[in-house]
Amino acid sequence: LFTPLMGNGTNDQQKSEIGEPLAHVAKPGDFLCVFGSPWFHDDYGALVERTKRELGLRFSLLIYDLIPIVRPEFVVPNLSEHFSKWYSDCMLFTDRIFVISNATARDVEAWRERAGLPLTCPVLKIPIGTGFTADGMEADADPQISNLPHGLIPGGYVLFVSTIEVRKNHALVFRAWRRLLEELSVDEVPKLVFAGRVGWLVGDLMQQIENSRYLDGAIVVIEGTTDLELAALYRGCRFTVFPSYYEGWGLPFTESLSFGKTCIASSEASVPEAGGEFCLYIDPDNVTEATNLLRRIIQEPSIIENLEKKIGTNFRPVHWSEAANV
Repeated sequence: LFTPLMGNGTNDQQKSEIGEPLAHVAKPGDFLCVFGSPWFHDDYGALVERTKRELGLRFSLLIYDLIPIVRPEFVVPNLSEHFSKWYSDCMLFTDRIFVISNATARDVEAWRERAGLPLTCPVLKIPIGTGFTADGMEADADPQISNLPHGLIPGGYVLFVSTIEVRKNHALVFRAWRRLLEELSVDEVPKLVFAGRVGWLVGDLMQQIENSRYLDGAIVVIEGTTDLELAALYRGCRFTVFPSYYEGWGLPFTESLSFGKTCIASSEASVPEAGGEFCLYIDPDNVTEATNLLRRIIQEPSIIENLEKKIGTNFRPVHWSEAANV
């Protein structure tokens, strides 16, 4: 049974996704699988315990990441405490845990030991899809890239797909691009495209970008793209960047690979696990290392060309059905 299990009423009032009361569709021994993000609901652990006891169900939980616990500096105040309490409560009643990466599995095990929580149930990794459907068009189709927004031209920009928030580390790329513009001719440096909405804890960065006049037009921020527009941006970029400090997986750079584009990615957490041999990796704390690598691949395009050939030959996209069929 796949259900949000929301609310604090009786089990007859708790609805499954097919619209029936949970007690009418569940049989003893069934798994109640929570694959969403209900951690903002208080007393969820007590609700799970009562549901298991009254209906004889087992409980399964999908954990994407524990970032608010292991990296609290990247979230808003009080979220870490709330997140930790929610998982501590629910873990006591969990019969099976799914995770999306080996990195998250290690985080779960380490946090469980630090918190002194019993964990006798298995922790199982599920595969994560590497592409998306763009308004009915599969990612390996050929989207129109001739009408790119903001005057972008194919091959004339580098793409960073992500919500603009502190953990994603847009600040590193901003500083690296400023150095590139100082060290190289303006014509050599491709535009830098941030595709994603503005999120939390980046007020200072956005002010710096505005003060620099978007590096005199070298940075383009695009919010609210459709899947079709995003597919065109992927297809038309020279390569992508993703220097995030911490990820449970990191969909944007595996999406990048699904479009045949390599990524300059973070060397931390799950990112190398997901990117494998098809990406180039940088220390997300090292602006100088990032600048040097970016300068090199801009001036030596054969590096990107060789990686794209490797992607075309060896990269195997994972369909989302593989996750569902675990």
